[in-house]
Amino acid sequence: MAVLQMQRVSICALKKDRKSILERLQSMGVMEVSQGLEDERGFEKQDTQGTRILFEKKASSADQALEILQEYAPEKTSFLSSLEGKALIEKEKYAESISKKEDIMNVVSDLVGWQKEIAECRANIQKTENQIEALSPWLSLDVPMNFEGTGSVKALIGSFSSVMTLEEIYTLTAEHAPDVEGVDVTILSSDRDSTYVVVLCLREQAELVENVLRQGGFARPSQLCDEIPKVEQENLTAEIGLLEKQIEVCQNHIKECADKRAQLRVISDYFRTRAQKYEVLGTIPQSEKTFLISGYVPKKAANAVKKAMEENYDLVVEIEEIKEEEEAPVVLSNNGFSESVEGVLESYGLPKKGEVDPTFIMSFFYVFFFGLMLSDAAYGLVIFLACFIAIKKFPRMERGMYKSLKMFMYCGLSTLVWGVLFGGYFGDAIDVVARTFFHVDVPSTGLIKAVWFVPLNDPMRLLMYSMLFGVIHLFMGLGIKGYMLAKEKQYMDFFCDVIIWYVFLIGLILMLLPSSIFASISQIPAGTFPPAVSVTGKVMAIAGAVGLLLMSGRANKNVALRLALGAYDIYNVTGWLSDVLSYSRLLALGLATGVIASVVNQMGSMLGDGILGAIGFIVVFIIGHTLNLAINLLGAYVHTNRLQFVEFFGKFYEGGGKPFNPFKLTTKYVDVKEETYL
Repeated sequence: MAVLQMQRVSICALKKDRKSILERLQSMGVMEVSQGLEDERGFEKQDTQGTRILFEKKASSADQALEILQEYAPEKTSFLSSLEGKALIEKEKYAESISKKEDIMNVVSDLVGWQKEIAECRANIQKTENQIEALSPWLSLDVPMNFEGTGSVKALIGSFSSVMTLEEIYTLTAEHAPDVEGVDVTILSSDRDSTYVVVLCLREQAELVENVLRQGGFARPSQLCDEIPKVEQENLTAEIGLLEKQIEVCQNHIKECADKRAQLRVISDYFRTRAQKYEVLGTIPQSEKTFLISGYVPKKAANAVKKAMEENYDLVVEIEEIKEEEEAPVVLSNNGFSESVEGVLESYGLPKKGEVDPTFIMSFFYVFFFGLMLSDAAYGLVIFLACFIAIKKFPRMERGMYKSLKMFMYCGLSTLVWGVLFGGYFGDAIDVVARTFFHVDVPSTGLIKAVWFVPLNDPMRLLMYSMLFGVIHLFMGLGIKGYMLAKEKQYMDFFCDVIIWYVFLIGLILMLLPSSIFASISQIPAGTFPPAVSVTGKVMAIAGAVGLLLMSGRANKNVALRLALGAYDIYNVTGWLSDVLSYSRLLALGLATGVIASVVNQMGSMLGDGILGAIGFIVVFIIGHTLNLAINLLGAYVHTNRLQFVEFFGKFYEGGGKPFNPFKLTTKYVDVKEETYL
């Protein structure tokens, strides 16, 4: 339950060392660069945009080369390869790859060139195939497409934009050119939209004939060739064959570069980190001979930064405490169990200045409520084993994924415990199997008795406990608010906004306990609680109400307004009632899991106890319980988050803190083994 304390570290060093110092800071990864220089007279900032863009372009080219390799020489990966994370390499191997960066960039250029050549060949193939397709209607033509005829005879080669018969064509010429004689029409082919023809006529009448034909939708072909269409088709087909061979050659060249994949990844990350360095370099104030860099560093790493700088460079390092008006970035620090739910908190918002980190307390309630909502021992065991195996098998997985799997692993354990308490093992699967296939006389309590009770048999009991857990959760949130106020020495606010509310709410609870309503819901006999409980509750409730009435609007000097605000604050007890009722979802989700599981089991047993029945039961069991687990796992996750975000955080937490974004080696493919400082 802690936010790491930050300090500002400022470094003044010689300008000639600036790139080396930045590389050292980048490798340490503990400083968020934030220039705090108020007076920058005598300093200027270097324009590094051109260099940064150059490095980004080289990194992008390496990424493109890797994509090309993946397309033509795919790397074999498992179904769970996304969990593997980045490869960890030694600094020596990293430096060795960097020393060959020029050779690797030549490989990048070759790969991009071959891919471009493949793309051009494929475009030409497509173009040639279109040409072949355009020639298909003319294949019966035994002269070239650009054939004009003889000395006295004109050949008109073209097509009509509709289906026409010989009779229709001759009729067209006879109607519009009755004086024309010796016209010969040959139909080469036709489809549903066009008719392809060769028209022969006397050369001196050719213009007239063509004009008449155009009235019927005649047009010359757009594609002309010097060869007979069939020969041209063969030539184009041969051309496609040559292009396909060229593609194959390029593909083989690409595949031969598959062993360069690891080096390409290193080079891509190298140029990516160089671009990051130059981005920071452009923000640093520099004079003729010196430069300044300042930023936030966690207090526990500040001395390590100072030592690393002073041991290797001639410079001055200054460590300062964060100013009161300055809001430093936030880094959470929790134990192994609590850090698993840090992602949940981050999705809501990091604690802002003056707020505590609620992760430690939230983690226990989160796992507790999650398990209660799912509450099936078999489901819990499945979740735990799946997450545990994944964590052990993929130790290099991304940090956020690691935390999430770890959280679900603990939630699986909680589900297992609650399942044992409630007697749920794939619902009532054990009882159904014993009854259906082994003809066992199953008692009403089941073959495996619940350690505590069965919610399906006693839902009101679970409802009461859900409400109790909710009250504890909400009171804890109010207590954290009190802690924050006391820490800031706001003792009046602590008393009025926390203590008085505790008195008022506890009084209302004590008044409720002896009531008949509570007795009917909880099934606790009336008269169990002595009259003193009710009397004490009334006194506390009245005292709390009076305190709220008088003190809630204490910031206002107007008495009437002050009392009105106090009355409104008392009315806000309905919000507390609504919050407590929200915890009924613990009952609802818990029952839903058990009911659906039982329905699945009953459906599976409907085919009886034969071989067919056993097969049917197994199929229904696997599919049904997989869906039930998936649906209720999602439901438990969503509603557990809601209980934290709305009910719990609503009592004390706002969030809005700025996440710590250190200047570090932010890579895409590999991690370089470095000394850690956090």
